[in-house]
Amino acid sequence: MKSLRNSLHTKPYTAQKLRDNIFIFDRLLFYLNKSKKQLTKTITNDNILIVKLNLIFGLFYSFKRRIPMTINFGCHGTTWVLDYDEKVDGLDHILDTVKKAGFKGVDVQYALLGKYNDSPEQLKEKLDSMGLKLAALTLPFSWESNVESEEEKKRADYYIDYLKHFPNALLNLPARVGPNRDNLLKRQKDIISCVNAVGKRAYENGVVASFHPHSPANSYFRIKSDYDVLFEELDTRYVGYTPDVGHIMAGGMDPLEIIKEHLSIIKHVHFKDCSSSFEWKKMGYGDIDFPAIVETLVNYGYDGWIIFEEETDEAKVAADQCVFDISKYVEKNLQPIVRGEIVR
Repeated sequence: MKSLRNSLHTKPYTAQKLRDNIFIFDRLLFYLNKSKKQLTKTITNDNILIVKLNLIFGLFYSFKRRIPMTINFGCHGTTWVLDYDEKVDGLDHILDTVKKAGFKGVDVQYALLGKYNDSPEQLKEKLDSMGLKLAALTLPFSWESNVESEEEKKRADYYIDYLKHFPNALLNLPARVGPNRDNLLKRQKDIISCVNAVGKRAYENGVVASFHPHSPANSYFRIKSDYDVLFEELDTRYVGYTPDVGHIMAGGMDPLEIIKEHLSIIKHVHFKDCSSSFEWKKMGYGDIDFPAIVETLVNYGYDGWIIFEEETDEAKVAADQCVFDISKYVEKNLQPIVRGEIVR
């Protein structure tokens, strides 16, 4: 343990060493947390043992926090175009607004790539010239069987190769909303089987993949029981989890608790506001405790992007202004937490 502690103080960190350390700790924390939950169910009368488990868990968290981490803030293309599959050649305008608002990067659905769809090099050049990053590419699928169709596999592989041009950009994978929730468990297992297959190929090509659940009425991963299946089936050796706090709230769950429970597999984060009555709200006007979530991520040592989006009626007609308003909220309420200026 002492040598491990010393190794975490050794500098400079190489990118590969950071990735190795983060991977090791994430896997240890994931299995330790899983074991802790199972054990505490059977040893509820042994307070000393529970305290020891908590101390061990805390020790691993403290080691994780010694690895230098960075949280970056970016925007999602859905604030401008909500439909993942609606093709609009407006990415230049989105990038210009994101830059002016002070964000560092974008997560865009594949349909917004427009003229850049066939030229990742051109998009990379554009982003570099603006000082922006591609945080993630959102790629939706239907996955109507437990194996990908030939077309689905071809499309997934194309965008896995596409992302190789963007160091550390992530492949964000949502399942399309279905016509209903019939044969729910089978549909859920089929979807995650395909997600795991895509994630494994991405992993083998040096790309991180992460699954993004939704909350519309016919979504396959919407409420707590759906999430239980998701986390049971997801192969976290190859696929991470993208919590969307608005969708978590709209599914009747507590976003902070879901994030705390699954910190070790979170690879990407989406923020949008929602009320306790499940209405989309402007950032800061709903019932989600964003500062508490950011503090939790900072304390854990989360190293990745928080991506902002808005689904209000205002966003449909004034998306740019919504992004500028979100930026003001972030600068006032969230950036000070990330910079260590506020300890709640």
